[in-house]
Amino acid sequence: MTYLRRTFPITILVLLTMVLAACGNSTSSGSGSTPTPAATTPTPAATTPTTTAALVMTTTATVKGQSVTILTDASSGKTLYFFTPDTATKAACTGNCAKAWPPLLATGSGTPTSASSLPGMLSVVASGNGNQVAYNGHPLYTFSGDSGPAQTNGEGVGNKWFVVTTDLK
Repeated sequence: MTYLRRTFPITILVLLTMVLAACGNSTSSGSGSTPTPAATTPTPAATTPTTTAALVMTTTATVKGQSVTILTDASSGKTLYFFTPDTATKAACTGNCAKAWPPLLATGSGTPTSASSLPGMLSVVASGNGNQVAYNGHPLYTFSGDSGPAQTNGEGVGNKWFVVTTDLK
């Protein structure tokens, strides 16, 4: 509980910093950062001119008893998940499924970006949910059962839902 009390203000501060940086149209570059328990320090990723804000961040969380670097939704800090029935071209979780597992959607054009350097690639999949952000070909979702940043309550649900780590292939 103390962890959540510490990470929530830090996450809000990081998100506000990202918004201000996006509004200032900064073009500085940096070499990724080391994840912290709340979130990584935002560093601009390679972007196209039409992309204005990062959609994905990284943070450290405990998954199956191990501390790992996971992907989170930049706006809420919520953990991102992948669904094993999805393919690189089709999201299998739509309709009522997407109510419990809200998809991470991209707006505008261009490639989605991350607040820190990622070893994998972000892309967009046109799905029944809209333009859904994908990591290494896996459409991304949050989980309605996670009430705050970096919670991993959806890990292993139905043996089909799993936390997205930076090393997901």
